[in-house]
Amino acid sequence: GPGLSVAETLLVERRGRVAICTLNRPEVRNAIDDDLRERFLAELTALHGEESVSAVVVTGAGKAFCSGGDVSGMQQRLAQPATLIAERGWERQQRTAALVAALHNANAITIAAVNGAAVGLGLDLALACDFVIASPAATFASSFVRRGLIPDGGGLYFLPRRIGLQPTKDLVFTGRRVDATEALRIGLADEVTDTTDVLTAAVAYAETICEHPRSALVLTKSILNRTFESSPETIAALGGSAQAISYTTAGHHAAVEAFLRRG
Repeated sequence: GPGLSVAETLLVERRGRVAICTLNRPEVRNAIDDDLRERFLAELTALHGEESVSAVVVTGAGKAFCSGGDVSGMQQRLAQPATLIAERGWERQQRTAALVAALHNANAITIAAVNGAAVGLGLDLALACDFVIASPAATFASSFVRRGLIPDGGGLYFLPRRIGLQPTKDLVFTGRRVDATEALRIGLADEVTDTTDVLTAAVAYAETICEHPRSALVLTKSILNRTFESSPETIAALGGSAQAISYTTAGHHAAVEAFLRRG
């Protein structure tokens, strides 16, 4: 592909049908400030419509995956006039929700390659992905309670669905740190790699998914994302429509022809 495009705080690289997004603020452990959030959201929005991309891998530069919201930004918020704090906070929450939704609803399979600490909003971003692949050096913490805050990056939705309600209450109410071994055991991570080179493992897994027609991946994901909120009848209706579309796709036609040729 065209290789590496540098947008300072976010690096984007293509490897075949896989796009790699690297959070690139290692000096602050890849904390998400307004600028990085908007760059990341814009990149995910652009990738959403790209038919040449079937998987997106998210990772962090340096030792951390993402340390969450930028604390210097929190300090600036506290210095605002009291009459503006709630209104501006609400507006910023909408932008954070848009970023999380872009990851969760992406027209690609999303994989968090967690290379180090995933804390607060950093944990939530990993949870919004379809898969979490962790380095042995990875750690996870829902640290919001330590700052007198609530999990605001979708964690209150994604974490119970991933690990169950009671383990979620434990992580959210204590703010404690979970290492890679425990993360795998409780289902917070799907895989822990043998080496610290988690990006290579995540891309290799992404490539096994990208072998399949993108249309089938995207349609299936759109339904699976709604499964816990939907009735069997709704899933059947969504599935029927999606399958009707699938019958018309080039990917399906090519697969049928290849099977018949094998005879």
